Amino acid sequence: MRLKEIDSIRGIALFGIFLVNMLDFHSPVMYMSLDNWWKDSLDRFVLAFIDVVAQASFYPLFAFLFGFSMILFREQAMKKRLSFPCLWTRRMVALLAIGLIHAFFVWHGDILITYAATGALLLLFRDASSRTWLIAAISCYVPHVIIAILIGMAGHVGQHGAEKLAQEAMRNYQQGTISDIFWQRLHDWMYVNGTEGFLFIVMTLLSFALFGGYVAQKRAVLSMRTIKRVALGSFFIGLPLKLLPYWAGKNEWTEYVQDMFGGPALALFYAAILWLLSQKNGRLFDYVAAVGRLSITNYIVQSIVCTFIFYSYGLGLYGTVRPFVGTVWALAIYSLQVAASCQWLKHFSIGPIEWGWRAVTYGHRPLFHRRR
Repeated sequence: MRLKEIDSIRGIALFGIFLVNMLDFHSPVMYMSLDNWWKDSLDRFVLAFIDVVAQASFYPLFAFLFGFSMILFREQAMKKRLSFPCLWTRRMVALLAIGLIHAFFVWHGDILITYAATGALLLLFRDASSRTWLIAAISCYVPHVIIAILIGMAGHVGQHGAEKLAQEAMRNYQQGTISDIFWQRLHDWMYVNGTEGFLFIVMTLLSFALFGGYVAQKRAVLSMRTIKRVALGSFFIGLPLKLLPYWAGKNEWTEYVQDMFGGPALALFYAAILWLLSQKNGRLFDYVAAVGRLSITNYIVQSIVCTFIFYSYGLGLYGTVRPFVGTVWALAIYSLQVAASCQWLKHFSIGPIEWGWRAVTYGHRPLFHRRR
């Protein structure tokens, strides 16, 4: 069962994630602050805009939709009298395989591996009540409250760069061999996901996914009035928190609060306002819904195109592209994906990677060409 509203929100969330990922595609952003690298006022404005509007707001939204979609998938499996645990397990194994290929042979910033782990944990709640889903979602987020308090008690810690690691990434991605790029990609993945990092990310995504599943189970009783209140409240909470580093100074505590509390609040605002808008402007949202229906294919294509542009086996532009120019490229690539997705769905019922994912899930080849 597909909901156009969910596909539309997923399509827009993919664009928000792409804006953030683009900085990582063309610069060693994980090792150094681009504010210290690019001094032009236009570039600094673009960095601030992405930081406030997109950073840490769209991946929670995507995780929310992941949990929401799991409930829809479970309902559909039950209607067809199929084993939901078996289907979901195969679905997550296939997602893990796609993620492993993407992470280690295309781009280190893969999120699919983490979603596969999150989905495996969601299976533990398959028979739980909606109330349990909500309690578990809140419980998974309590550690972030504790961490924020501890960072605050420790004092405002300044930012520390990693210039040597940034230079290594620059050298390998811009001029290195295929082997150099592979080992750099592996190093970057381990830098983010090593030791407790992977568990930290999974538990964060799990909280958002559980909340999405809770909302999906309660969607029948959600009124437009309630959604409007959620949009209004989350906006007035989220925006000030996202702006916190800009009026209180950038340090470890303000940026943690910005990302871990302001980001999810703004994600909730996006979910609510996009749902409301999709009820009124169906034609416009049909276009982004097409991108959402092919979300994994479009996500992988973004990585393939951008790594070709920036890595040495392609154009080798890594480290030379300004944030403003990179953002313009992101807009152009996404616009092409909107057009391509709409055209694709005129002839095919599903995306190529989604087709393989569904084939593994159900154990047979699904319909690919659209019936006339």
